[in-house]
Amino acid sequence: MNYHTPVLLEEVLRQLQPRPGRVYVDGTVGGGGHAEEILRASAPDGRVIGLDWDEEAIAAARSRLGEYGARLQLVAANFRELGDVLARLQVAGVDGVLLDLGVSSRQLDEPARGFSFLRDGLLDMRMSQTISLTAREVLAAASEEELARIFFEYGEERRSRAIARRIVRERERHPIETTAQLAALVERVLGPKRGRLHPATRVFQALRIHVNRELDSLREGLAASVAALKPGGRLVVISFHSLEDRMVKWFFRQTPSLRVLTKKPVMAGEEECRVNPRARSAKLRAAEKI
Repeated sequence: MNYHTPVLLEEVLRQLQPRPGRVYVDGTVGGGGHAEEILRASAPDGRVIGLDWDEEAIAAARSRLGEYGARLQLVAANFRELGDVLARLQVAGVDGVLLDLGVSSRQLDEPARGFSFLRDGLLDMRMSQTISLTAREVLAAASEEELARIFFEYGEERRSRAIARRIVRERERHPIETTAQLAALVERVLGPKRGRLHPATRVFQALRIHVNRELDSLREGLAASVAALKPGGRLVVISFHSLEDRMVKWFFRQTPSLRVLTKKPVMAGEEECRVNPRARSAKLRAAEKI
């Protein structure tokens, strides 16, 4: 698996417009794919500040991008903390911010992280080891009402109550601890896979969002990004599900200091989706600080 295939790369560069001598933030640096292309496009002296909540991602980016030396600064932090990070680095403002939301292929492919029903592992789902609550602890302790709310609110799962009821019944007999257990349970409630979407997709998404407080992070991260931008600086956000995309769209429209650059979200073409299936659900929106 190539973990360094950045999604919607051409559009990211078109919207960010990296130039020499400027400072850019990659708020979700991951394996470093986008960051490397921004560094190349802003040579010889453009800088990138790369953030990631996942300590393993920071290590991977450091290993890959070491050749860029002082032009790259990597910080293990959630992008919601951008203001504090820039203050510590004594950076007064930046020329562009990129937020590529969602789970990386590397995280999905590691069974121990417990993000995916495609690879059996303990239900963890934490994007950072600084988070104390795991997905299996949520399934073990949350009430039926709370589970139904999580699945409906964060997964937009219409059969949320039936799934929550089955989980509570099952956990009385034995703990639900692995991704395969949960996927099989949801499939028993909803029936087998129809089309491209596995029946457990929405439940897994909902648990991940809940464990990592992803929508709270996005809300705060968008505000922090705008505050960090210089006038003329650009914010580019790639989302992977409708909850995120709606939040970004609403934020852009409701923020007086932003000029929206994308009337509709930009999506990947057929060829990119073929080469990189993760791009299929990606939506990019961009705005410029006035």
